[in-house]
Amino acid sequence: MNDDQLLRYSRHILLPQIDINGQEKLSKSCVLIVGLGGLGCPAALYLAASGIGRLIICDSDQVDLTNLQRQILHTTQSIGLSKTSSAERALNQINPTIEIVPLAERITEHVIQAHITQVDAIIDASDNFTTRNFINQICYHYKKPLISGAVIRFEAQVTVFDHRKQQSPCYQCLFPKQSNDSDENCAVMGVFAPLAGVVGSIQAAETIKVLLEIGETLSGRLLLLDGLTMQLRIVKINKDPECSVCAPS
Repeated sequence: MNDDQLLRYSRHILLPQIDINGQEKLSKSCVLIVGLGGLGCPAALYLAASGIGRLIICDSDQVDLTNLQRQILHTTQSIGLSKTSSAERALNQINPTIEIVPLAERITEHVIQAHITQVDAIIDASDNFTTRNFINQICYHYKKPLISGAVIRFEAQVTVFDHRKQQSPCYQCLFPKQSNDSDENCAVMGVFAPLAGVVGSIQAAETIKVLLEIGETLSGRLLLLDGLTMQLRIVKINKDPECSVCAPS
C-alpha cells in the first residue's frame, strides 16, 4: 500500500477490526452490484470510497429526470446516458485508484458466467422479484454472499444471505411465493428519497463486514425500517426445509 493509499484509507486503518490487513483485503476484493438506482447508487459510492478493488456495476437503463430525486450517482447532465456510464464517471471521481467494470445490460446467466468466479459478494439493488429470485439462485449455486435491500414508499428492508454457510436461509425462504404480479413499482407507489440512501449505505456496510468477516452481519436476520416513524425492527429468518432453492435435495 503506497503513501497516498495510506492517507486515503487512514480512517479505516485506524480501526483495529480493519487495519492495514483488512484494507488490503478490500483492495483485492470484487463486488457485483445489480441495479444503479436508489439503492445501488449509495452502495456503489461507499464501496468505491472504501477501496473495494473491483466494482462490477450492472444496469440496462438510462438516466431520466425522475431518477434524480434519489439516485445520487447521477446528475442532471447524466440524463440520457446509460446508468453504468454515469456511475462509472462519478465513481472514478470519488476514487480513481479502483477498477470499475460497467455492464450496460440486464443481469443474465451469460453475464454471471463471465464474472462470477472473481466476485466475492453480490449486492442486489434491483427492483423486481424476477431479478431478485434469479440472483438468489445464482448466489446459492456459486456459494456467494448476497446482500439484499428493498425500499418502497416509507418502508425498507435489508438482509444478508450468506450462502457460504450451510445453515443460511435464502431469499426464497423469505419470499417463497412472490411473482411478477406482486411487484410494487416506485413509479406508481412512490419512494422516500433519503430512505433509499439509508438502505444502500447499510448494504455497503454489510458487504464490507462480509468481506472482512468482522462484527455480526444481518445473515439470518431481516432489518425492517419505517421511514415515517424511524422505528427499526430486526426479525429472525429461518431456513425453509422445503425451499425450492436451498433445501437439501
